[in-house]
Amino acid sequence: MLLPSILKQLITILFILSAILSSISHCRSSSSSEEEEGSYIDCGRTYECGDLKNISYPLWGADFRPLSCGREGFEVECRNNKQPVIRINGQEFRILNISKTGNGVKIARNDLLESDGLCNENTVAITLNYSLFDYASTVRNLTLIYSCQQGSTLVGSLKNFTCDANGQTVYYTTEERYLSKPEAPIIQRNCNLVQVPVLRASIDENPDPIGRKEVEQVVRQGFEVDYSQQLTFMCNQCERSGGRCGSNATDGFLCYCRNNKSHDMVCHPAEDRTNWKIGVVLGAICAAIGILLTCVIICVTRNVKLPRKFFSQMTKSDKDIEGFIRSYGHLHVKRYRFSDIKQMTISFKEKLGRGGYGDVYKGKLLDGRLVAVKLLNESKGNGEEFINEVASISRTSHINVVTLVGFCLEGNKRALVYEFMSNGSLEKFIYNENPLQTTPQLEWKKLLQIAKGIAEGLQYLHHGCNTRILHFDIKPHNILLNKDFCPKISDFGLAKLCERKESIISMADARGTIGYIAPEVFNRNFGGVSHKSDVYSYGMMILEMVGGRKNIKVGVSNTSEIYFPHWIYKNLEQGTVLGLLHGVVTAEEDEIARKMVLVGLWCIQTNPLDRPSMKKVIEMLEGSLEALHIPPKPFLSPSKSPEEFSDATSIL
Repeated sequence: MLLPSILKQLITILFILSAILSSISHCRSSSSSEEEEGSYIDCGRTYECGDLKNISYPLWGADFRPLSCGREGFEVECRNNKQPVIRINGQEFRILNISKTGNGVKIARNDLLESDGLCNENTVAITLNYSLFDYASTVRNLTLIYSCQQGSTLVGSLKNFTCDANGQTVYYTTEERYLSKPEAPIIQRNCNLVQVPVLRASIDENPDPIGRKEVEQVVRQGFEVDYSQQLTFMCNQCERSGGRCGSNATDGFLCYCRNNKSHDMVCHPAEDRTNWKIGVVLGAICAAIGILLTCVIICVTRNVKLPRKFFSQMTKSDKDIEGFIRSYGHLHVKRYRFSDIKQMTISFKEKLGRGGYGDVYKGKLLDGRLVAVKLLNESKGNGEEFINEVASISRTSHINVVTLVGFCLEGNKRALVYEFMSNGSLEKFIYNENPLQTTPQLEWKKLLQIAKGIAEGLQYLHHGCNTRILHFDIKPHNILLNKDFCPKISDFGLAKLCERKESIISMADARGTIGYIAPEVFNRNFGGVSHKSDVYSYGMMILEMVGGRKNIKVGVSNTSEIYFPHWIYKNLEQGTVLGLLHGVVTAEEDEIARKMVLVGLWCIQTNPLDRPSMKKVIEMLEGSLEALHIPPKPFLSPSKSPEEFSDATSIL
């Protein structure tokens, strides 16, 4: 007769407790290595280089402090026994001082500290290694502009100084958001534009430096960087427990302790004195569990019913999800414990926003990678949205589909861990309904690039995987942008998987977001549900990208409203300039706007058979405007009848 799951759980607990007792016994009987004892002493010392005092974790140097007391990437060279230099992303920085909290340093670019360093026309822009460092809140940018081509008149309004050695003119500005100005991209094409981090206070003290000496003075003060939050958090926890921070051969964090032991996180100073007490307590627990186990076996073998409270009850949703994971086989993503999720998010400290079915928090893995952690709410149905996400996105690998790093499943605690997208979702860059919005709007070329990237991601989901994936919730909110504004499709909670040979799928319910749902999804009289349903949602989104507003309602006066595709279609027929988002400046931009509008209108055709495939959409976006024809006017509109278009209203 098979033992119920309670027996397996009790056996597992008994085995774990036995292992713990064995470990404690081993720790008490065996002496710690001399290496660990030496590391505790070595890592407690501080060192100095020139005027820099109290050099400690995570900094280290081959000549004065071992790597076991620091971290890879934080090596300091004490040059000429007086200049502490650290390399970050291939660039040398001089360490000017260490913050009072020990959680960061003030540094300055070594090349710019040299004589005439600011006059080097080959000066390059650099960035930090964000897995190790973050810019402190005290930092702002000084923009230096070199080697401008003839005719670059836009730089004439900027401050400048002339270099003595080569007579070169260097332009500069302390305007913090200079790169967001309209002329900045033009200057970047004609000049070498370099942004140098400096202290905000140094600019505030001298807001209008008028020459090379003043600019050099600002640069020589350096700027402050903080160590990564994960690194700082672990070291603080270790030191609070009386330990010394360090690392092992694989650069994993270690906490060296006074009792000559090392731990992954914190020390337990009293464990030597209390091990015998723990052993007694655990022994008693093991004996009790042994007795309970014996009783359960006797009851089961004699068909005696046990009270339900003896058994760990799982909900149907839990069982369905665990069953799915077992049946799915080996997943190519990591399964985290909920304690791991709390640690990587620092107990859900920074909320990024709200996604489908849950809140999203910023986190950082132990290797320094930033992630976005979606903490799912109580699941509806049988945890379908969780299964959809893990089953669909774990099958993908494409530059325009967000990467699932891992997941957590502990009872009703469910979380999904994604790669971090620093620019957030597309929606905040395209809607201009809020006059106080400060998010910079995107250029037309960038909008076209984003539209093509999303199309390529959908083409991959529809035809590039062994199993076809239908998303069913394509909208700006679910398109994430990385630091380079590369779009990535996210939020697969409503996705469905089907065989590639299947053209039409069956669904028991409508799914999607109002305004983006294809007509056949909520009414089968319009046709079968297929990958063309995603094409419809994509088309609506493209029209929103051009129009800079929601697709259902467009205010044409204080009192009237009109269905957006009808509005835009009428302007297209009338030949009105399509400067919908933030105005069209050039003929090239007008061509991009018209092309995106035509593609969007083709994609939202009421009959799914009239919509192009995503492969055809990509060809249309890459082709010429002359090759595109105006599609039939989509006759479907919201249940609320739109008012007639006002001839006096301009799209501009």
